[in-house]
Amino acid sequence: MKKFFKSLMIIALLVLLGACGKKETQSGGASDGKQNITFWGSWSGSQVDQLNQLIEKYNKSQDSYKVTYKVQDNVEEKLLTGMAGGEIPDVILWDRVNTGMYAKKNALLDLDELIKKDKVDLNEFYEETVKEMSYDGKQYGIPLLVDNRSLFYNKKLLKEAGVTPPKTWAELLNVAEKTTKWDGNQLVQAGFSLDDVGLFNMWLQQAGGTMLSEDGKKTAFNSKAGLEVADFWNQLLNEKKVYQQGFNDGTDAFAAGKVAMTYNGPWALSDYNKVDGLDYGVVPPVSGPNGDKGALTGGFGLVITKTAKNKDAAWDFIKWWTTNPEVGIEFAKISNWLPANKAAAQDSYFLENDKYKAFVETMDFAKIRPIVAGYSDLEKLAVNPQLENMLAEKETPQEALENAQKQGDKILKEGSTND
Repeated sequence: MKKFFKSLMIIALLVLLGACGKKETQSGGASDGKQNITFWGSWSGSQVDQLNQLIEKYNKSQDSYKVTYKVQDNVEEKLLTGMAGGEIPDVILWDRVNTGMYAKKNALLDLDELIKKDKVDLNEFYEETVKEMSYDGKQYGIPLLVDNRSLFYNKKLLKEAGVTPPKTWAELLNVAEKTTKWDGNQLVQAGFSLDDVGLFNMWLQQAGGTMLSEDGKKTAFNSKAGLEVADFWNQLLNEKKVYQQGFNDGTDAFAAGKVAMTYNGPWALSDYNKVDGLDYGVVPPVSGPNGDKGALTGGFGLVITKTAKNKDAAWDFIKWWTTNPEVGIEFAKISNWLPANKAAAQDSYFLENDKYKAFVETMDFAKIRPIVAGYSDLEKLAVNPQLENMLAEKETPQEALENAQKQGDKILKEGSTND
C-alpha cells in the first residue's frame, strides 16, 4: 500500500510540474528558454515564407527572443476584438495608413520613449512614411516597407513603334497612340492601361493640384488642375482610344504583351520577371503640363500593441529589422519590396537595377495620402465612382468633379464631426 501511495504522489508531482511548465510557455516563455514574440500580419500564401525567412534570421541572431508569425485576416479588427478579452499579439505588420485611426482608439503603443532611449534616428526613414505612422505628435510605429506606382513599359512594343519611354503627359499620349492597335472595332493592343481611377491623386499632383484644402476640411480637386486630369483621361480613353475598359478582362494584359504601358508597383517585379519573352523597363511617373511631379507612396510599418505582454522583446525585433540597412536589403531580395530605411534603399542592389532604380527615384517626391478623418471614404465613395462614370461617358469631366466635390465635402464634414 505504501508503494501505491508513493507512486500516486510521484505522478501528481509530475503532473503539477508539467502544468507549471505549460503555464510558463503560455505566458510568454518559449520551450527553449527564449521569450516568445507573437507577430501578426495579413500577409498570406507565399508571403508567409518570405516573412519566415526573415524571422529565422532574427531568431538565430540572438539568444533571448523567438518570433512566431501568425496570419490574421482583418488584422486591425481582430486587434480591437483581442483588446476586449481575446488574444493579443506583440508586434503587427501594419498598413501605415491605419495608424492614426487605431492610435486614436488607444490600440497602439506610443514608441517615443523607446525611440529616445535607444537613440533611433527617424531621419533615417523616408519623411512621409514617418509622418504616416504618427498621430497627435506621437510616434506609434517604425516604417518598414514602401511602394509607389511607377511606369512599366514593354520595350519590344515601344521599339516597334519607334518611340522611347515618356517623361511628360504629352509624350505619354504620343507613345500611347503609336503603340495602340485596333482591328476594326476590336482593340488588340492597348497603348496605355487606364484602369485605376484610384490613382487620381497622383495625376492631380502632376497637374499641380491637391485633393484637399490646406486645413484638410474641404475638397480641393474640383479645380483647374482636377479638370486637366479629367480632360486628359477622357482624351486618352474616349478620344484617342488608347485603351478600352475591361480590355483583356480577367488577365494581366501587360504580362501578356498586349499593353505597352501601365502604372504598377514593385510587388509586380517578381511576377513579371518570370514571364517568358516579356522584356520590360520601369521609369518614374511622367510629369504634368507644367513640369510638376507626383506620386503616391503606401506600404507597411511595424507597431507594438498597447497591451502587448512582451514590449521590450517586440521593440528589439522592430529595431533589428528597421534600423539595420543590411537586413532591409536582405528582405528586399526575398520579397521585392523597397525598404523604408533610406540607407538601405540607396544600396547598389537597387540603384544598379534599372527596374528598382525607378522606384527609388520616385520616392524622392512621392507623398502619402492625406491623414484626415474620412479621407479613404472620400476616395472610395465619392471620387472613384464619379470618375468611373466619366470614363464610361455617363458624365462630363466637369459634372464628375462637381458631383464628387458635393459628396466628398459631406463625407469630410461627417468625418470631422465624428473625430
